[in-house]
Amino acid sequence: MEKKQSNPKEWLNQMVGEPYYLTHFLAFFSYFIVRSSASLALSAHITQLLFYREIQAILAFFMLIAYKMVREETWEAFVADTLFFGKIFLVALTLIMDYHLTLWYIVVFSVIYVLTQQPPYQELGTASKLTPLQLEALLTEGNTSRFWLVEFRASFSSGCRRASRCFPELSITYSNKNLSFGIVDLGLFPNAAEKFGISPGGSMGQLPTYILFENATEVTRFPEFNFEARPTPPITKRLLSRHFELDRHLLEYVNGK
Repeated sequence: MEKKQSNPKEWLNQMVGEPYYLTHFLAFFSYFIVRSSASLALSAHITQLLFYREIQAILAFFMLIAYKMVREETWEAFVADTLFFGKIFLVALTLIMDYHLTLWYIVVFSVIYVLTQQPPYQELGTASKLTPLQLEALLTEGNTSRFWLVEFRASFSSGCRRASRCFPELSITYSNKNLSFGIVDLGLFPNAAEKFGISPGGSMGQLPTYILFENATEVTRFPEFNFEARPTPPITKRLLSRHFELDRHLLEYVNGK
């Protein structure tokens, strides 16, 4: 995984300012308080068993984190998976102390899930936020870029939040006079989903959707219409670059084709 948060102060401000990160931090921190109090009430055998299980959980957690650091390409996806693994291990450890405590943490994490959501990557790169009317005008005017690569996203989709960093960073690398990048928020403009053949409901399998237009004509999209026939792989910059042949488009622009 590339380094996405090089500024520790920025990361700390985000953790304190975002309810999603703050509530998770408080929930995990509360375990240390509960653990200190429970050690006085638990028997020596249970305390020793809990200590061994905590060591095993920490080792397994860091092994999974190391694996995800290699596999994941975005900071948002890495954080989401890290918190998910942390919840599993915390719930498993509380089962050793008291199942009532386990139920309490399940309720806490359920409330966090309902009331908060992971914030997406906020930067746009060189991409432009567009309304459906603006996109249609840009595609039909003919005096803008020959190609438009458009991301259709929605803030309520976890897949969009996990992949929110990929598109802006691709736009910085590949945008030029022949290829422009745009973003349409289907949460704000749900009627645009039907117009472009996107299904935002159900399992959210079509969000985010990326469509490449050439002179107002759709060239290709990801995921394709038959996306249900096989599982959609996680969105990465490498996947999008390869699918839409962005290197070829950049070379054609550089060579003046």
